[in-house]
Parts: sequence; C-alpha cells; structure tokens
Amino acid sequence: MLPQSSSSARYAFDGVRAQIRDLHTENIANLAVRARELGDVIALWYGEGDVVTPAFIRDAAKAAFDEGLTFYVPNMRGYGPLNEALSDYQTRIHGRSIPIARTTVTPGGMQALYLALELLVDTGTNVVYVAPQWPNIHNAIHLIGGEPRPFSLDFKGDWQLDLDRLFASCDARTRAIFLSTPSNPTGWTATRAEMQALLDFSRRTGIWIISDEVYGRLYFDGDVAPSILQIAEDGDRVLSVNSFSKAWAMTGWRIGWLTHPSGVADQLGAMTQYINSGTAAPIQAGAVAAIRQGEPLVEEIRQRIRTGLDLAYDRLAQIPGIILPTKPRGGMYAFFAMEGESDARQVCARILETARVGLAPGHLFGNSAAAFLRMCVCRDSGQIETALTRMVAAMN
Repeated sequence: MLPQSSSSARYAFDGVRAQIRDLHTENIANLAVRARELGDVIALWYGEGDVVTPAFIRDAAKAAFDEGLTFYVPNMRGYGPLNEALSDYQTRIHGRSIPIARTTVTPGGMQALYLALELLVDTGTNVVYVAPQWPNIHNAIHLIGGEPRPFSLDFKGDWQLDLDRLFASCDARTRAIFLSTPSNPTGWTATRAEMQALLDFSRRTGIWIISDEVYGRLYFDGDVAPSILQIAEDGDRVLSVNSFSKAWAMTGWRIGWLTHPSGVADQLGAMTQYINSGTAAPIQAGAVAAIRQGEPLVEEIRQRIRTGLDLAYDRLAQIPGIILPTKPRGGMYAFFAMEGESDARQVCARILETARVGLAPGHLFGNSAAAFLRMCVCRDSGQIETALTRMVAAMN
C-alpha cells in the first residue's frame, strides 16, 4: 500500500482520462449551503416542480412489484407495453406514424442524451449546441471526447436563432447540431419553419440533428411544441430526446426515451446493454400509466407553470432595472436580468441574503447568459407569490 501523502494522492489519479479529470461540476452548491444557514429560503433554483407523482402512476409501479416484475427486462430497448404506449402516444401528438422500432427507453432523459452522443461523436469531432443551454449538454459532449461548440441565440428583447450563422458555425468535423426546444433556461421554442430549415440542412450535409424535447408538452401556444418528429422521415438523421420527468411529475423516477431512425435500433439496443442494461420494469409500468392516463396531469402542470409565469412577469416588472424578455412560449422558467449587472452570481447572492429566495445564476448556462437569473415557476402559486413579494420588497 502506498503511504498516504499528497504525492501518493496525485499518483492515484494517473491513467484517468483527461475528459474525466477536466469535468466541471460547478453548480449552486455554495448558495445552497448558505440557504441552509439562513433558513426560511424559498428555493426556486432547481428545474423541478413541486407536484408529487400522482397515485395512478405510483399504483401502477406498485402493482408491477406485486406481480413479481422484478427480473431483468428481456428487451434492452424497453418493456413491451411501454414501447407500444410510446409509439401510440408519439403517433398521436405528432400526427405521423412513429413505430416501436424507432423508440428506445432509457433510465432518464440524461441517459437518452448520452446514448445519442455515444452513437455519433468520435474524438476530434464536434457538436454545435444552441446556447444558453443546460450545462449537462456541454459536459456530456466533453465526457465522450468531442468538442462542445456553443452557438448563442441572439437576445433582442426576446431570444432569436440566426440559422445562417448557426449553419456557418458547422464544419467538416461537426457530427451533430443540438438544440432544446422549448429551451432550458430561456423558454425559446423553435418554430416549424426553423425545424424544417434544420432538417433541410441535415439532409444536405449529413450532420445529425439532436432535439431535446423534454419540455415539449409544457408549451403555451398549443398541445405540443413544434417537433422535428412532425416532419422527419424514418431515414433522416434525427434524434429526439425526451423524459417523463417534467410533464408527468416523475423527476425522481429516472425514465426517459430516445426517438431515432429504425436503422440504428440494433446498435442502440447493444449500447443500452453495455451502458445501463435497461430500465427497471416497475418504473416502466408506472410510465405506461403516465402515457395512457396522464393527459389531465400534463394539462394541470402546464397551467401551473402558466400561472407561475404570469405571476412572475407581473411582479418582477415592479423591480427597477429589471430586464424581462418577451414571455416565453414554453418551459418552466422565468429568465431575466438586471440593468448594469454583468454577473448574476452577485445578484443571486444578494437576493438570497435579503429576500430569502434562491435563484440559479445564468453563468451556469454559458457565457451568453452570465447576466441572467433563472427562476423555476412550476410551483404552488402561493409560494411563488410569497417569493416575488419578498423580492419586490428587497429590491425596491
């Protein structure tokens, strides 16, 4: 055994891949520590609602346990009833056939994203991703060995995508363009015309499109946000990442899915076997109930967010110097800035100290968002109202 010393600790890390050594895990930990010291903090920094998973979903998972569904799931790409339910669901909401062969169930939306990247990205290649963006995207590309290449939306009172500049940022080493729509954190949502332009570009160049549509049902101008699945054919180089976490109040269940061309189903099945060995059958049984019976729940959560967002915009407008973008078309966040403030970390710290409200600083989502603050509004309206009352009082 090596003696315990600073030297031996350094040697213990020899051989660890550079991508692992360099992983960056900065988050809101420091603010969270201070929040525990202060007490009575309303934490609105996490991307998670406050609705407990309803009984009809929990009961379906419990019934699966009681029936003895505690063994390996034989099909790595998913439990049969859930694959069927997802095929029916996606065919219905997107208005075109999406057969079972095009869907792989994963233990969480993050795992669906990771599978998508593993499928495509080699060392030395890059992925262009639309920013501001959830930090897991940048780090997952880096972890796999690719180059994360952020491309920022333009902020002109609202968030806008310059497609010509986006396409010009791709090169011969670009394997994929990644976007989330509706976006975390901005709420920016791609239009159908923008989706068509992305698809046309993919068909011309062979560059894949990875569309994170986890917030797709949390859309305020219709039942579902415009999706690339509404226009793509089975043979197109298109991957759609999704999750049960947000729209069905199942964040802690860790279940999602990847929609893909049927031509890569076998490869994804093999990858699933070696990366996560499938998703637990009782969890998948709960997801079946969510898909089959959960439309009222989706509408309830959507309305909860809409109410929270309306409250946020009404009350935040009372704070001098607030910069409120055009109200987003989807997602579950208010994303705003303060005039004269270039680093939202300081603003978040002041709000925490003076108003006892926890918000996420924008630098976590990339340099283009450093001046912004993110507030999750998928909460009880009374809690949102209390938080905003504190902020208005503290900042006036």
